[in-house]
Amino acid sequence: MAYGPSKHAGLSLRTVRIARLGAVGGVGTIFGLLYWLSAGFRGEVREGAGLLASGDVGGLGEYILSFGAWAPVASTFLMVLQSLAAPLPSFVVTFANGLAFGTFWGWALSLFGHTLAAAVCFWLARALGRVPVEVIVGRSGLESADRWFSRWGLYAVLIARLVPGISFDVISYAAGITHMKFRRFLGATALGVFPQTFVYSYLGHRAPEHVRLFLLSSAVIVFGVLVAALIRRRRGKPAP
Repeated sequence: MAYGPSKHAGLSLRTVRIARLGAVGGVGTIFGLLYWLSAGFRGEVREGAGLLASGDVGGLGEYILSFGAWAPVASTFLMVLQSLAAPLPSFVVTFANGLAFGTFWGWALSLFGHTLAAAVCFWLARALGRVPVEVIVGRSGLESADRWFSRWGLYAVLIARLVPGISFDVISYAAGITHMKFRRFLGATALGVFPQTFVYSYLGHRAPEHVRLFLLSSAVIVFGVLVAALIRRRRGKPAP
């Protein structure tokens, strides 16, 4: 006897997708209205984004502390803002948190903020689908992430969090359009950023002047990976 579960399953999936799109649209509308109608909110967003883009750890730390008791909320907002504007560097906020709150509390706040930002990217990608994600992160970046996931699976998330220079946000967006379970993604993300955020918070608190040295070392690592991929491709081997 034939049954028709596919129809009900399709309806359920359609309902879930509509609900996700509605949630994303609602949050986006609220943010857009605040940005458009409130000059103060618009100014704060612009100032925070400008400090993120400049890499000024000292200035960013002072900016976060200027919110007083709301400073942890401001820091978390900046980390989520960075994740939605992928070109902005994520580790700058972690350095600034270490400078503003000390090693331990800066690390704890950064761990929470990065995990939350990754979750936002994951669910945003899952709600919007592949085409909008390509617009956000770029087609080539997403295709590279696809190959990374096809080779390593869940470990791709963990490895990407551990290695400096790999975009947190591209991996989070790419994971959202796979069949990966959210709990596993979140666990791998938290485990991967655990040691990195501690080191960055320590350096931010003890030696914020080394941020540029970190930038240089990350650039060297990324350059080395690109050179290795190019050599392997010319030899006819699959690129990492």
